[in-house]
Amino acid sequence: MRIALCQMTASTDPKENLAAVQEQVRRAAREGARLAVFPEATMVRFGVPLGPVAEPLDGPWAEGVRSVAGETGVTVVAGMFTPASEGRVANTLLATGPGVEDSYDKIHLYDAFGFRESDTVAAGSRVVTLDVDGVGVGLATCYDLRFPELFRAHADAGATVSVLPAAWGAGPGKRAQWDLLVRARALDATVWLAAVGQSAPDPQADPEAPTKAPTGVGHSALIGPDGTVRAQMGSAPELLVADVDAEEAERVRRAVAVLDNRRL
Repeated sequence: MRIALCQMTASTDPKENLAAVQEQVRRAAREGARLAVFPEATMVRFGVPLGPVAEPLDGPWAEGVRSVAGETGVTVVAGMFTPASEGRVANTLLATGPGVEDSYDKIHLYDAFGFRESDTVAAGSRVVTLDVDGVGVGLATCYDLRFPELFRAHADAGATVSVLPAAWGAGPGKRAQWDLLVRARALDATVWLAAVGQSAPDPQADPEAPTKAPTGVGHSALIGPDGTVRAQMGSAPELLVADVDAEEAERVRRAVAVLDNRRL
Protein backbone atom coordinates (compact mmCIF):
# COMPACT_ATOMS: atom_id res chain seq x y z
CA MET A 1 0.00 0.00 0.00
CA ARG A 2 1.29 3.42 -0.92
CA ILE A 3 0.89 5.99 1.84
CA ALA A 4 1.35 9.77 1.82
CA LEU A 5 2.66 11.48 4.95
CA CYS A 6 1.38 15.06 4.70
CA GLN A 7 3.36 17.24 7.10
CA MET A 8 1.91 20.75 7.28
CA THR A 9 1.56 23.79 9.54
CA ALA A 10 -2.08 24.43 10.34
CA SER A 11 -3.30 27.98 10.78
CA THR A 12 -6.17 29.31 12.88
CA ASP A 13 -8.48 29.35 9.80
CA PRO A 14 -10.29 26.03 9.14
CA LYS A 15 -11.15 27.04 5.57
CA GLU A 16 -7.51 27.75 4.79
CA ASN A 17 -6.48 24.44 6.31
CA LEU A 18 -9.17 22.56 4.36
CA ALA A 19 -7.89 24.03 1.12
CA ALA A 20 -4.39 22.84 2.02
CA VAL A 21 -5.69 19.33 2.75
CA GLN A 22 -7.53 19.18 -0.56
CA GLU A 23 -4.45 20.28 -2.49
CA GLN A 24 -2.24 17.73 -0.72
CA VAL A 25 -4.71 14.87 -1.23
CA ARG A 26 -4.84 15.60 -4.94
CA ARG A 27 -1.05 15.61 -5.07
CA ALA A 28 -0.90 12.35 -3.11
CA ALA A 29 -3.35 10.79 -5.56
CA ARG A 30 -1.19 11.85 -8.50
CA GLU A 31 1.71 10.01 -6.84
CA GLY A 32 -0.35 6.84 -6.44
CA ALA A 33 -1.09 7.01 -2.71
CA ARG A 34 -4.05 5.05 -1.39
CA LEU A 35 -3.89 6.55 2.12
CA ALA A 36 -3.05 10.17 3.01
CA VAL A 37 -2.31 10.98 6.65
CA PHE A 38 -2.39 14.52 8.03
CA PRO A 39 -1.41 15.83 11.47
CA GLU A 40 -3.42 16.18 14.63
CA ALA A 41 -5.26 19.53 14.73
CA THR A 42 -5.19 19.90 10.94
CA MET A 43 -8.56 21.66 11.13
CA VAL A 44 -7.14 24.39 13.38
CA ARG A 45 -3.93 24.51 15.38
CA PHE A 46 -3.69 24.40 19.15
CA GLY A 47 -3.34 27.66 21.04
CA VAL A 48 -6.76 29.13 20.19
CA PRO A 49 -10.20 28.44 21.76
CA LEU A 50 -11.36 25.15 20.27
CA GLY A 51 -15.03 25.22 21.24
CA PRO A 52 -16.06 27.91 18.73
CA VAL A 53 -14.44 26.08 15.78
CA ALA A 54 -15.46 22.49 16.64
CA GLU A 55 -17.80 20.92 14.09
CA PRO A 56 -19.68 17.60 13.93
CA LEU A 57 -18.53 14.83 11.63
CA ASP A 58 -21.19 15.86 9.12
CA GLY A 59 -20.22 19.53 9.27
CA PRO A 60 -18.69 21.55 6.44
CA TRP A 61 -15.03 20.89 7.29
CA ALA A 62 -15.44 17.11 7.40
CA GLU A 63 -17.62 17.22 4.29
CA GLY A 64 -14.85 19.08 2.49
CA VAL A 65 -12.39 16.33 3.36
CA ARG A 66 -14.94 13.68 2.40
CA SER A 67 -15.43 15.38 -0.96
CA VAL A 68 -11.76 15.30 -1.95
CA ALA A 69 -11.45 11.71 -0.71
CA GLY A 70 -14.34 10.75 -2.97
CA GLU A 71 -12.96 12.76 -5.87
CA THR A 72 -9.51 11.11 -5.72
CA GLY A 73 -10.30 7.67 -4.32
CA VAL A 74 -7.75 8.23 -1.54
CA THR A 75 -8.56 7.39 2.08
CA VAL A 76 -7.78 10.43 4.23
CA VAL A 77 -7.00 10.60 7.95
CA ALA A 78 -6.94 14.13 9.36
CA GLY A 79 -7.19 15.72 12.78
CA MET A 80 -10.16 17.90 13.67
CA PHE A 81 -12.22 18.89 16.73
CA THR A 82 -15.80 17.79 17.30
CA PRO A 83 -18.27 18.92 19.96
CA ALA A 84 -18.37 16.92 23.20
CA SER A 85 -20.32 17.08 26.46
CA GLU A 86 -19.90 19.67 29.21
CA GLY A 87 -18.66 22.34 26.83
CA ARG A 88 -15.58 20.41 25.81
CA VAL A 89 -14.48 19.14 22.41
CA ALA A 90 -13.13 15.79 21.25
CA ASN A 91 -9.72 15.61 19.61
CA THR A 92 -10.91 13.60 16.64
CA LEU A 93 -9.33 11.87 13.67
CA LEU A 94 -11.65 11.79 10.69
CA ALA A 95 -11.06 8.75 8.47
CA THR A 96 -12.87 8.80 5.16
CA GLY A 97 -12.45 7.28 1.72
CA PRO A 98 -13.58 4.42 -0.52
CA GLY A 99 -15.40 2.00 1.76
CA VAL A 100 -14.05 3.79 4.84
CA GLU A 101 -16.04 6.06 7.17
CA ASP A 102 -14.95 6.19 10.79
CA SER A 103 -13.45 8.43 13.45
CA TYR A 104 -11.16 8.12 16.46
CA ASP A 105 -11.29 10.31 19.56
CA LYS A 106 -7.92 10.65 21.25
CA ILE A 107 -7.83 8.38 24.31
CA HIS A 108 -4.77 9.72 26.15
CA LEU A 109 -4.97 13.46 26.77
CA TYR A 110 -1.86 15.61 26.97
CA ASP A 111 -1.79 16.61 30.62
CA ALA A 112 1.98 16.91 30.64
CA PHE A 113 4.84 19.39 30.44
CA GLY A 114 2.63 22.15 31.87
CA PHE A 115 -0.18 21.74 29.31
CA ARG A 116 -3.62 20.41 30.32
CA GLU A 117 -5.51 19.16 27.30
CA SER A 118 -8.19 17.67 29.55
CA ASP A 119 -9.31 21.15 30.61
CA THR A 120 -10.96 21.60 27.21
CA VAL A 121 -10.95 18.15 25.58
CA ALA A 122 -12.95 15.04 26.47
CA ALA A 123 -11.12 11.72 26.23
CA GLY A 124 -12.17 8.99 23.85
CA SER A 125 -12.38 5.30 24.77
CA ARG A 126 -12.69 3.31 21.53
CA VAL A 127 -9.82 1.58 19.74
CA VAL A 128 -10.31 2.12 16.00
CA THR A 129 -8.89 0.15 13.08
CA LEU A 130 -9.70 0.51 9.40
CA ASP A 131 -9.45 -1.69 6.32
CA VAL A 132 -7.69 0.18 3.52
CA ASP A 133 -7.31 -1.94 0.40
CA GLY A 134 -7.23 -5.06 2.57
CA VAL A 135 -4.60 -3.67 4.95
CA GLY A 136 -5.50 -3.20 8.61
CA VAL A 137 -4.72 0.34 9.79
CA GLY A 138 -4.93 1.48 13.43
CA LEU A 139 -5.52 5.09 14.51
CA ALA A 140 -3.69 6.91 17.31
CA THR A 141 -2.99 10.56 18.11
CA CYS A 142 0.11 12.32 19.45
CA TYR A 143 0.34 11.68 23.23
CA ASP A 144 -1.03 8.16 22.59
CA LEU A 145 2.53 7.49 21.41
CA ARG A 146 3.64 7.10 25.04
CA PHE A 147 1.24 4.20 25.64
CA PRO A 148 2.35 0.97 23.93
CA GLU A 149 -0.81 -0.92 24.83
CA LEU A 150 -2.81 1.03 22.24
CA PHE A 151 -0.52 -0.02 19.39
CA ARG A 152 -0.62 -3.63 20.56
CA ALA A 153 -4.41 -3.33 20.55
CA HIS A 154 -4.16 -2.27 16.90
CA ALA A 155 -2.14 -5.40 16.15
CA ASP A 156 -4.55 -7.59 18.11
CA ALA A 157 -7.36 -6.19 15.95
CA GLY A 158 -5.52 -7.22 12.79
CA ALA A 159 -3.64 -4.02 11.91
CA THR A 160 -0.20 -4.18 10.33
CA VAL A 161 0.01 -0.38 10.05
CA SER A 162 -0.59 2.26 12.73
CA VAL A 163 -0.94 5.93 11.82
CA LEU A 164 -0.16 8.65 14.35
CA PRO A 165 -1.18 12.21 13.52
CA ALA A 166 0.49 14.57 16.00
CA ALA A 167 1.17 18.15 17.05
CA TRP A 168 4.25 17.36 19.13
CA GLY A 169 5.22 19.93 21.73
CA ALA A 170 8.62 21.59 21.56
CA GLY A 171 10.85 21.66 24.62
CA PRO A 172 14.02 20.20 26.15
CA GLY A 173 14.54 16.66 24.89
CA LYS A 174 11.14 16.49 23.17
CA ARG A 175 12.43 15.97 19.64
CA ALA A 176 14.71 13.16 20.83
CA GLN A 177 11.77 11.55 22.64
CA TRP A 178 9.72 11.68 19.43
CA ASP A 179 12.45 9.89 17.48
CA LEU A 180 12.80 7.25 20.19
CA LEU A 181 9.10 6.66 20.77
CA VAL A 182 8.04 6.27 17.13
CA ARG A 183 10.61 3.51 16.73
CA ALA A 184 9.72 1.90 20.04
CA ARG A 185 6.01 1.72 19.28
CA ALA A 186 6.66 0.08 15.91
CA LEU A 187 8.80 -2.51 17.68
CA ASP A 188 6.33 -3.03 20.54
CA ALA A 189 3.56 -4.05 18.17
CA THR A 190 5.58 -5.09 15.10
CA VAL A 191 3.62 -2.65 12.94
CA TRP A 192 4.52 -0.12 10.33
CA LEU A 193 4.16 3.28 12.00
CA ALA A 194 3.37 6.40 9.98
CA ALA A 195 3.89 9.29 12.40
CA VAL A 196 2.78 12.59 10.84
CA GLY A 197 3.33 15.76 12.83
CA GLN A 198 2.58 19.40 12.42
CA SER A 199 5.61 21.11 10.90
CA ALA A 200 7.19 23.76 13.08
CA PRO A 201 5.54 27.20 12.64
CA ASP A 202 9.08 28.57 12.30
CA PRO A 203 11.38 25.93 10.78
CA GLN A 204 14.36 27.85 12.15
CA ALA A 205 13.04 27.80 15.73
CA ASP A 206 14.92 25.85 18.38
CA PRO A 207 12.90 22.68 19.08
CA GLU A 208 14.37 22.69 22.60
CA ALA A 209 12.57 25.97 23.38
CA PRO A 210 9.09 25.29 24.83
CA THR A 211 6.00 26.89 23.27
CA LYS A 212 2.74 27.81 25.01
CA ALA A 213 0.81 25.20 23.02
CA PRO A 214 1.91 22.07 21.14
CA THR A 215 2.24 23.44 17.62
CA GLY A 216 4.65 20.89 16.19
CA VAL A 217 8.31 20.19 15.56
CA GLY A 218 7.98 18.29 12.26
CA HIS A 219 10.22 15.27 11.66
CA SER A 220 7.37 13.02 10.57
CA ALA A 221 8.60 9.50 9.94
CA LEU A 222 7.74 6.13 8.47
CA ILE A 223 9.05 3.33 10.67
CA GLY A 224 9.24 -0.30 9.62
CA PRO A 225 7.89 -3.14 11.79
CA ASP A 226 11.49 -3.94 12.77
CA GLY A 227 11.91 -0.44 14.22
CA THR A 228 14.09 0.92 11.44
CA VAL A 229 13.51 4.41 10.04
CA ARG A 230 12.46 4.01 6.42
CA ALA A 231 11.92 7.73 5.73
CA GLN A 232 11.90 10.93 7.75
CA MET A 233 11.24 14.61 7.08
CA GLY A 234 12.74 17.76 8.51
CA SER A 235 10.92 20.56 10.31
CA ALA A 236 9.35 22.26 7.25
CA PRO A 237 6.10 21.36 5.44
CA GLU A 238 6.55 18.40 3.12
CA LEU A 239 4.68 15.54 1.47
CA LEU A 240 6.38 12.16 1.47
CA VAL A 241 5.00 9.16 -0.40
CA ALA A 242 6.27 5.67 0.43
CA ASP A 243 5.20 2.05 0.14
CA VAL A 244 4.40 -0.18 3.11
CA ASP A 245 4.40 -3.96 2.82
CA ALA A 246 1.90 -5.64 5.14
CA GLU A 247 3.57 -8.98 4.51
CA GLU A 248 6.82 -7.62 5.97
CA ALA A 249 5.03 -7.06 9.26
CA GLU A 250 3.93 -10.67 9.23
CA ARG A 251 7.50 -11.82 8.52
CA VAL A 252 8.82 -9.76 11.42
CA ARG A 253 6.12 -11.20 13.70
CA ARG A 254 7.20 -14.70 12.83
CA ALA A 255 10.84 -13.87 13.57
CA VAL A 256 10.25 -11.81 16.74
CA ALA A 257 6.97 -13.04 18.18
CA VAL A 258 6.56 -10.40 20.88
CA LEU A 259 2.80 -10.39 20.48
CA ASP A 260 2.55 -14.15 20.93
CA ASN A 261 5.12 -14.23 23.73
CA ARG A 262 3.38 -11.68 25.96
CA ARG A 263 2.74 -12.82 29.53
CA LEU A 264 1.09 -9.64 30.90
